[in-house]
Amino acid sequence: MTAHRRQMKLGAFLWATGHHIAAWRHPQAHVTAGVDIDHYIQLARTAEAAKFDMLFCEDAAGVREANVNIASQTSRSIGFEPISLLAALAVQTSRIGLVSTASTSYNEPYGLARAFLSLDNLSSGRAGWNLVTSASHIEAANFGSTGLRPHVDRYERAREFAAVVTALWRGKLGVVSEPSHDGRSFSVRYPLDLPRSPQGAPVMVQAGASDEGRDLAARTADVVFTAAQTYEEAKAFYDDLKGRLATYGREPDDIKIMPGVAPVVAATEAEAQEKYEELQELIPDDVGVALLSSYLSISDLWRYPIDGPLPELPPSEGMQSRQALVIEQSRRDNLSIRQLARHFAGARGHWRVVGTPAQIADELEARFEGGAADGFNVMPSYFPGELDAFAALVVPELQRRGLFRTDYQGSTLRDHLGLKRPE
Repeated sequence: MTAHRRQMKLGAFLWATGHHIAAWRHPQAHVTAGVDIDHYIQLARTAEAAKFDMLFCEDAAGVREANVNIASQTSRSIGFEPISLLAALAVQTSRIGLVSTASTSYNEPYGLARAFLSLDNLSSGRAGWNLVTSASHIEAANFGSTGLRPHVDRYERAREFAAVVTALWRGKLGVVSEPSHDGRSFSVRYPLDLPRSPQGAPVMVQAGASDEGRDLAARTADVVFTAAQTYEEAKAFYDDLKGRLATYGREPDDIKIMPGVAPVVAATEAEAQEKYEELQELIPDDVGVALLSSYLSISDLWRYPIDGPLPELPPSEGMQSRQALVIEQSRRDNLSIRQLARHFAGARGHWRVVGTPAQIADELEARFEGGAADGFNVMPSYFPGELDAFAALVVPELQRRGLFRTDYQGSTLRDHLGLKRPE
């Protein structure tokens, strides 16, 4: 094995039956996976045996689609609350990191800080929080809100929220020598009723790619998940975010940037392409267009010809960076609404790679060595099959090239990621 100065980081992005929108229809998928703890334990153990850095659980506090007929036809219909799920997985694993999403729009800093610090102590220093501001009108309606807050307001709240949580984790609130917090959105007087994290503080993760999101990440994040179709997009994001760190007194290596990748792997290229095409054939047009509509924050996409181009869209208060990515791809590749919906449904705008273990390793290595990524958040199309295939076929190829660890060198998530312990 060739020695390497840097080794890439890998996250296993868990999502019930899989990341492909029609994953639950795959003959080898586990249809009730979202509420089967044994299924998640199996996935966690597979990822840990392959020496992944972390498990990652996404979340939204509400159903994914208001149209029940559409929601019932997707892989995202049901699932556990993720912090609860990761607490269960903490006692079934010993080394792999445990990262969960939680929204700053529909939580309070003290309660969220306490939940994640509890998970961190339960797991001996393996917890991480993926900060999101939430862009769903459905979520907003579940919390007595008059509607989705404007994008700028959500990020203003998130900045204060992150500052309070960080201060609580580091024991800098509610003690004699430190003041309480009395800010625009939050007031916190007393400290947490828990010992400090075994890793100094849980790992902070972020996924926002708008200008406000990047600035928040440069200020607060240890890890950033992102979506990029091309090397050029990934490189531009990587350079921009790393370039912002000096403003906050941080070094480039203080953040690990891990774009999402949706691999479809098989022993031969023809077999991999056949696997991918079989999945694509399982996408009903109404489901694909509904998913595309939700990410574009447009409710009437169906009134446009499905084999025509994407219409001009107004600015959105939803996921602005994802909307921009989808529009750019539609223009760049000259895709119809139907083609764009089917492509988007496979990985929700993330990078898809189809091929042999060597071909996929080549693609990952090119972006890693080309300064466009510090690692990847792996998004298998369906579970457990595609995670099994990546662990059995791609990971050994990366290890053979010296690009990925053959064993854990530490016990905490910060150890795995090579992150500094907070003072």
